[in-house]
Amino acid sequence: MRIVKLFVALACALIVLPFVSCQSGSKSEQNGWRLAIQSYSFHKFTLVEAIDKTQELGVKYIEVFPGHKLGGKWGDKTFTFDLDEQTRKEIKEYAQSKGVKIIATGVYVAEKSEDWPKMFAFAKDMGMEFITCEPALADWDMVEGLVKETGIKISVHNHPQPSTYWTPDSLLAAISHRSDMIGSCADVGHWRREGLDQIACLKKLEGRIVSLHFKDIDQKREGEDWQHDVIWGTGILDVKGMMQELKRQNFKGVFSIEYEYNWDNSVPDIKQCIDYFNKTAEEIL
Repeated sequence: MRIVKLFVALACALIVLPFVSCQSGSKSEQNGWRLAIQSYSFHKFTLVEAIDKTQELGVKYIEVFPGHKLGGKWGDKTFTFDLDEQTRKEIKEYAQSKGVKIIATGVYVAEKSEDWPKMFAFAKDMGMEFITCEPALADWDMVEGLVKETGIKISVHNHPQPSTYWTPDSLLAAISHRSDMIGSCADVGHWRREGLDQIACLKKLEGRIVSLHFKDIDQKREGEDWQHDVIWGTGILDVKGMMQELKRQNFKGVFSIEYEYNWDNSVPDIKQCIDYFNKTAEEIL
């Protein structure tokens, strides 16, 4: 009798398991949308602390800014391509122990052209998918060659003027004839602060968006030069509209949360951003 019951239970499990598997994960994940933390959100803390906060938020990925102090047993060492092999291994293991993957580094700006092979080798060794960066125009042939050699994508960020890539047009002029593994890291806040329509910019870059520095920002206030970040859905960037546009494009990639406000205690704000993102994704996907 016990054997019969065991057989029935096993049969039921085999029937139910595929259903459970296909239902697991959020709609955004099933759609190929992944949330990450851009570690600059926690630049007042060490990388160890940033990874801990990423785990606390329930986020599985982190994009680490170059020069982030490691902390913990590694003290004042920083996250750069000069890290020794043992420290690299230990940092990966620490992130993994927290359920977090280091998916990218950025925003990287090469001091000299010969540093690019070192950065790609570092990214490869750390298991990264892409490098967020702003390459010099003269370095593009080298960078494209390294992309093809390593399989590491390039996601070009748009800092404000005088950055070379502050508009989608300037970026497309540099990359439209190059590998489709080279694309945009769309910082939607910087576009708007520069007077550009962020949704129109996303449309221009259709098919060329690798990742985003995703955010919402405050309205422009008299006497203030900087429109600071706000909880998603409460500012002027039409977060839902951007997500709908990315859905239309069939975008698959990473939304890095770069929350540049309430620096000392931003976790509660970021949690609300994540909640808004998940709720909106459930509505539109």
